[in-house]
Amino acid sequence: MSVAPKPGEQSTILMGQDASRGWQVSHDHVDMSRPARPLRPLFLDAEPQTVTVDANKSALLIVDMQNDFCTQGGWLHSRGIDITPNRKPIEPLRKAIAASREADIPVVWVNWGVRKDLLNIAPSLQHAHNPHGNETNLAQPVPGTRSEVIAAGSWGARVVDEINPGTGDYQITKHRFSAFWDCETDAVLRNLGVTTLLVCGVNLDQCVMTTLEDATFLGYDVILLEDCAATTSPDYCVQSVLYNVKLLFGFVARSTTYLQALDAEGYAGK
Repeated sequence: MSVAPKPGEQSTILMGQDASRGWQVSHDHVDMSRPARPLRPLFLDAEPQTVTVDANKSALLIVDMQNDFCTQGGWLHSRGIDITPNRKPIEPLRKAIAASREADIPVVWVNWGVRKDLLNIAPSLQHAHNPHGNETNLAQPVPGTRSEVIAAGSWGARVVDEINPGTGDYQITKHRFSAFWDCETDAVLRNLGVTTLLVCGVNLDQCVMTTLEDATFLGYDVILLEDCAATTSPDYCVQSVLYNVKLLFGFVARSTTYLQALDAEGYAGK
């Protein structure tokens, strides 16, 4: 983006997403001052404490809400697993996503999409998905379904139709349980100026939890939106995650609280 020069001044070019995250470059000068964006405080009722975050430094991070985990005919469903729990976040997520877009809070999707040749997938990760060697392997078609197990570009790797990403959202393909390994997630978030993550998705005790943990290890502030996350695992797994998030890794809130906070500050619809 160019900035029109005043008479006698040189034109400058913005190198970055906006002035708060980039350089202003002219022929003989580079301005690295990065003027701060205005503070947009957002108060959330959370556990174990209430929190205030900056909406201008926050993002909604949605993990693995894709057909293979959440849709009839997907990989989990083909294995006889009840996917009903993984569909429960769809409606609260739909509302949280719409409100985030209206409030100019980035919506970032991270979804499995493995290489079909599996050249960046270790045997241990293949074993985790096919522990006895007698099931359909990663990236392979599942007979009688539309699934090619979480393969990049496949139907199974696409976000469920009810909350399919918008053109203004940010989409990232991951190849591990955590979205911060062998992946550009950290770079994308830092270039967006994000310090606070509102984490959602499935499975809560697997990819969501490992992503959330790694986010805190990298210095992000993390809030789990409890009703926007789920798992097909037993309930004690859910309780363990909630306990550990509140004890060690961050905060737990609900999407209704998030929506109320956006409305109270007048951010939604901006």
